[in-house]
This record gives sequence, C-alpha cells and structure tokens, in this order.
Amino acid sequence: MARGKLITIEGLDGAGKTTLALALRDALRDRGIDAQLLREPGGVRVSEQIRSLVKDPDLQIGARSEALLYAAARAQLVDEALGPLLARGVFVLLDRFVDSSLAYQGGGRELGVDRVREVNEFATGGLTPDLTFLLTIDPAIGRDRSTARASAPDRLERESDAFFDRIAHAYRELADAHPERIRTIDAGQPPEAVLHAALAAVDELL
Repeated sequence: MARGKLITIEGLDGAGKTTLALALRDALRDRGIDAQLLREPGGVRVSEQIRSLVKDPDLQIGARSEALLYAAARAQLVDEALGPLLARGVFVLLDRFVDSSLAYQGGGRELGVDRVREVNEFATGGLTPDLTFLLTIDPAIGRDRSTARASAPDRLERESDAFFDRIAHAYRELADAHPERIRTIDAGQPPEAVLHAALAAVDELL
C-alpha cells in the first residue's frame, strides 16, 4: 500500500486555518480520497490533555517548558495517530505541526528556530509534511478575528502585539527557506478562493 500524505496548515490565530482544513478535507473526500483531519496540540487523548495545559490562561508556563510540552504532545500524536494513518495510505490534514513551534516558540518566544527544530526532530522522528499551507494575514487583523470569537482568549492569545509580529516574521522566513514545501496563501481572500489555491497545490502533489 502506498504511503499517505501529510498536509499541514499553518498561520497566525485568526487566519482561517480550521475553515480551510474542514473544506479541504471535504473536497478530498469528494474526490474519493481517504482524508482525515487532526489538530495540534491534540488529536489523541494525551495530546488533548497537554493542549488544555498550554492554553490555560490561569497557568504560568516558561518558554522552554512551553516548547517541550508542545513537542511532547506532537510525539504522542505521531506515534499514536499520524504514523499509523500514513502507513495505511490516508491523507492526513493537520491543523498546525512543527512549523508552529518554530514560529511561536522559536520566533515569538525568542528561543531560536534551530534549537526548537532540534527538539522537534526528536519528537517527530524526523517526520516532515509533504505539503504545507501558510495562511498569511496581518497580525492585527488576525487578533481582531480571534477576539471576535465567543470564547475567551487563551494563554497565547493574550500575548503582546510584538509577540505576534515576531511569529509572522518567523513564518515568512520559513516560507522563504522551504519554497518546495510551504505554499503561501493570502488569508484575506474569500474562503472559496483560499480553498481553490490549496486544491491547486494538492493537485500538483498528486
């Protein structure tokens, strides 16, 4: 059986990652492709519990601890879900993956992209996405979209504008460094235009 494909979706909060992920999953299934959608941190029970920790606004978590918690959640997801699904030939759509840690902890927390990458290479066993969509949006617009949600902001969403500016900068550098994998899509477009651009890239992958 042919190995499945791992397609990750990245970007700042409010960029529309979940909207694209759901639409892309449905579009692939309409084409007869076995596509599954998972999120990070989360996707399996242990990782979902870690998610509740790192997002809790009442907790104080140091930058290094935060990076390690995300890596631990990711390691469990790879072992319990991603690895088996890909081995079965499934197309896995993943809302965030290693690039998020490189941008948020490496860039936003200023831990250094290379240091965070090393931790995550160990956590994932070197698993790399076949294709990554980076939804780009002005950090201020992303924050406005996030705060418009009914739920209260989580621990990271409460960070400063400078924090999100650093993340956006780190994402841009990652896209420039890996053009063969990371496809940048303007998240300011209507959702159907974002989906059209994503499907065009998936067609190239297929």
